[in-house]
Amino acid sequence: MLLSELLSADRVKVPLGSRTKSDVLRELVELVTRSRNGQDADSILSSVRDREMVLSTGIGGGVAIPHGKTPAVDQLVLVAGVSPQPIDFDALDGKPVQLFFLLVGPESASGAHVKALSRISRLLRREQLRADLMAAKSPEEFLRIVRASEAA
Repeated sequence: MLLSELLSADRVKVPLGSRTKSDVLRELVELVTRSRNGQDADSILSSVRDREMVLSTGIGGGVAIPHGKTPAVDQLVLVAGVSPQPIDFDALDGKPVQLFFLLVGPESASGAHVKALSRISRLLRREQLRADLMAAKSPEEFLRIVRASEAA
């Protein structure tokens, strides 16, 4: 599974406008529901926040991968964003976050959901890739960087 197959320019926001954890989750969920006129945004946001209460999805290195399972979507949906200012996200390393990947999917896609999360975290272990993504000036540039990293 390639992340570039799940992402598109309309699902990447550079820069994010939010300054708090709660606001950035809402802003990312809005990307998920944009093509659906905001339909199911509250349900999706609730599933992501519920998961976040179990353990922060701020994985360290300036990265967070919030995610949730919800009947509001019928397939995996991945969105991403870059915050120009670090956001306190209760990350596991205690450091603020600038790079966000939000993944939502139905309960029936649990296996694909776990594979996608694994793929994201594996790619983002590369410090240079994280730096390049954080420096992206547009959704298109962000996607080019993701595609190039997956081709390497």
